[in-house]
Amino acid sequence: MKKAMLALYLVLCLLPMAAAEAEDAPAGSISSLELTRLMGNGTNLGNTMEACNNGKSFGNTTDDPSYYETMWGQPVTTREMIHGLKESGFDTLRVPVAWMTNATHLPDGDYTISPAYLDRVEEIVSWALDEGMFVVLNDHWDGGWWGMFGSETEATRSLAMEAYTGMWTQLANRFEKYDYHLIFEGANEEIGPRFDEDSPLFCQDSIVSYLTDNERYALANKVNQAFVDTVRAAGGNNAQRFLLVPGYGTNIPQTCDMRFVMPKDSAEDKLLISVHCYTPSTYCLSASAKTAAPWGTAGDYETLEKELRMMTKFTAQGIGVVIGEYGAQPGADGIMKDNAVAYHRCILDLCDEYDYCPLLWDCSGFFVRKQLAFSDADMAELYSSRRRANEGDADSVKAAGKASFEAAMAAAPATFRADAQEITDDTCYAWIMWNAGDYGITYSVGDTYNADSITPGLVATDALIEGEGTYTVALDFTGTAPGYSNNVAFSAIGITNGELLHPGWAMHVTEVKINGEPYKLSGRPYTCSDDGKCTRMNLFNEWVTNPAGVESARVLYGPNIGISACVLNRSDAAVQQMKTIEVTFIYGPKK
Repeated sequence: MKKAMLALYLVLCLLPMAAAEAEDAPAGSISSLELTRLMGNGTNLGNTMEACNNGKSFGNTTDDPSYYETMWGQPVTTREMIHGLKESGFDTLRVPVAWMTNATHLPDGDYTISPAYLDRVEEIVSWALDEGMFVVLNDHWDGGWWGMFGSETEATRSLAMEAYTGMWTQLANRFEKYDYHLIFEGANEEIGPRFDEDSPLFCQDSIVSYLTDNERYALANKVNQAFVDTVRAAGGNNAQRFLLVPGYGTNIPQTCDMRFVMPKDSAEDKLLISVHCYTPSTYCLSASAKTAAPWGTAGDYETLEKELRMMTKFTAQGIGVVIGEYGAQPGADGIMKDNAVAYHRCILDLCDEYDYCPLLWDCSGFFVRKQLAFSDADMAELYSSRRRANEGDADSVKAAGKASFEAAMAAAPATFRADAQEITDDTCYAWIMWNAGDYGITYSVGDTYNADSITPGLVATDALIEGEGTYTVALDFTGTAPGYSNNVAFSAIGITNGELLHPGWAMHVTEVKINGEPYKLSGRPYTCSDDGKCTRMNLFNEWVTNPAGVESARVLYGPNIGISACVLNRSDAAVQQMKTIEVTFIYGPKK
């Protein structure tokens, strides 16, 4: 952005604002932990101001922001909708925004934000503030412009940082007079994993996955520090504004990694950390209640509690935690998943116990904006009861959350499957992890075997490993709602405790059958481990781009030549509409 243009822009930003303008921020009287308690529980204005043309074109081509606001099927936001959210029990509103894609000419090097888009976002923010809500304002995926940070060209990488700090300079100046009820969030899920996401729109030179994990962490820390420094330098209420720092990919385990470092801050106790929770994704993110893996066993409660408890690493340091997104998302038909209310109550209970602020991800699936009400009466009752005004002091809230969680976990069944195998520390059990191409069908994805994480109607044939030998594992999709798996998004053969009980052993596939017919693999599979405990063999894992660089990679016979993490070909007709898959393999010490 040219200096003269930026100077004029900043002058306009500092003109007197509308009636929504709030009083000055308190003189540092509220800490980060205290703020998350005040924020209560909240929701997202999902698929609205961040809606864009999926990175296929950039904005600032119209003076009507509603063109983008309704692009992903949501209605134009009204004051009545915001009032309805507040009345339904939400004390905080997160407003995701696509600034670069919808409101700048970044591909041309101009990151000046359209005044019309700024006006529209500010209008929504002011409505929420008028309701007494807290507001979180961020930059949200935004057409994938973040891939500029991973360009092979230094000029593009420099423009990325210049645009990022320029964006926050404009936003900090525009909203300078708003008090502590307005919180800035540096990004969404982009910090770290999406620094080399391919986005030809914003980066005409090539995007290369040249960054190592260590380099991504280092860059994440650098960008987060730039966010804090830029907002603080804007002055006014920004000097003490609460800032929500996005965790690494907003992934809880990755954010708790020692390589992730919170920024330094000139203000005291004014930084918060943001992570998301869709655990398990096979339940929360399944496209339909008919295809979602069930949730609600005692093990499910335990897994969720273990993951959320990890974030006490930050609260112990006085850093408030915001669960910026969560939720067992309803399908396109609006039908709630089985146990959805129990799942959401579990999240709210744990957040109460650990002093986190949870923000529901909602795109009119829970609170239907056109109807100004929840679609489900039980869900409506849950959130109405959890408004901040209905809860007591901090200690009683924590105690009630803990007691509610423990009671629900104690009442939960051990398993939903009568044929589920008990897995002990001295048991090896083989199975096929599976996610269909549309994520509509799933089975026990991850290094921990979970027989209950299975789409209704799917029949799994697993195998008890009793030593060196030949074993067969299989999946039958014919009993599911679609009757087949629509291609594959991820698959691997897993062996529980394989690395512990049979260190160095490997698998060798002898036969694969798809739809009852022999299938020729498109590459050479290999054995490996992600966690040092579960042994796995990837059948389709496109996230592994360099199998030769996998430290634990091995094959049963010979050297690691020509190995591949994607040996199922998504272009094959059989894979595109798979009714059954059967894999036979030899397992034993490397020959």
